[in-house]
Amino acid sequence: MWPEQQPTEELLVQAKGGDDSAVNALMDRHRNSLRQLIRLRLDARIQKRIDVSDVIQDVLVEANRRLATYMDNPIMPFHLWLRQIAKDRIIDAHRRHRVSAKRSVDREQGLRIPRGHDQSSIQLASFLGDGGLTPAAVALQKEMAQKVEEAISRMDDKDCEIIMMRHYEHLSNQEIGKILGLTEPAASMRYLRAIRRLKTMIQEDEKQSDGPTAE
Repeated sequence: MWPEQQPTEELLVQAKGGDDSAVNALMDRHRNSLRQLIRLRLDARIQKRIDVSDVIQDVLVEANRRLATYMDNPIMPFHLWLRQIAKDRIIDAHRRHRVSAKRSVDREQGLRIPRGHDQSSIQLASFLGDGGLTPAAVALQKEMAQKVEEAISRMDDKDCEIIMMRHYEHLSNQEIGKILGLTEPAASMRYLRAIRRLKTMIQEDEKQSDGPTAE
C-alpha cells in the first residue's frame, strides 16, 4: 500500500538539505497511498459529503508544514508519520459529520469496515481457511469475503483495528507496534489472538447457517 522506504529516505535526505523539488516529490510519492487509506478508513456516508481529494490535500499541506520538525526528530518511518496525520484528519471529518449517535467513539474516529468484496477480504478468507476458503468460483469468493467483512464488523475495536492494519493497510507487525506503542512481539501476539477470534467467529457463523443436523 505504501511506497518503498529506501527511495523515501533518499528524498528526505535531499529535502533536509533544502531541495524543494525533493519535498514535492516526497509528497507526490505518497498521494496514491493516502487516497487508498482515506477511502478505506473514511465512512462511505461521509465520503458522499466531502471530497476525498480535499482530505488528501489537507493532509499534504499539514505534512509540508510540519516536515522540518519531523526531519529534525524522525520518531517513526515517514509513511507512518504521514498516516497519523491522515488518521487525525479522518477523525476530524467524522466528528464534523457524525453519522450515528449510537456508534462508539472509536468507530466514529475512523474505523470503517471495507465493503464490496475487496480483494483483501478474499485474501484474508483464504488465509483463515489455510487456502480452503477461496473456491475457484467468483460468486463463492465474494460470498466468503462478505462473511469475513461481517465478522470483522462485530469484533472488539482493538481486534478489528489490528486486522484492518495487517490485512487492509498491509502493515507489518513492526510497523503496527510503532503505531500502537507496542513491541513487535506484543503486536504479533495481539494480531494472532485477533485472527484466532475472527476464525472462531466465522466457524460459528457457518455452523449457525447450516442449522441443526438431523438425528
